[in-house]
Amino acid sequence: MTHHNPHLLSSSTITGDKVKNMQDEQLGDIKDLMIDLSSGRIAYAVLSFGGFLGLGDKLFAVPWPALTLDADDKMFVLNISKDRLKHAPGFDKNNWPDMASQQWGREIYQYYDIEPYW
Repeated sequence: MTHHNPHLLSSSTITGDKVKNMQDEQLGDIKDLMIDLSSGRIAYAVLSFGGFLGLGDKLFAVPWPALTLDADDKMFVLNISKDRLKHAPGFDKNNWPDMASQQWGREIYQYYDIEPYW
């Protein structure tokens, strides 16, 4: 049976999806999507990584283009090692950065080697 990648997914379908890397290591799951209201694009997926049973998780804003859908396994792939993700700029659930800041956004996109869309 051949699967194809869907062209549209609801945000509620994506929220909670697991994320793995190219080495098939689990990196966490998607907690939220941040939408750029001026362009209508998904700017970031908020990835939860680490911790245990939701406690001590660190959150990361991952540029949406850095993620690839693995439709067969119903998860996303992020081409980054666990160690590099551990050292990525992150935040906790009670202290979110100003995601509308273009300077902050450029730093995040550069960390993941993605060209900003703006």
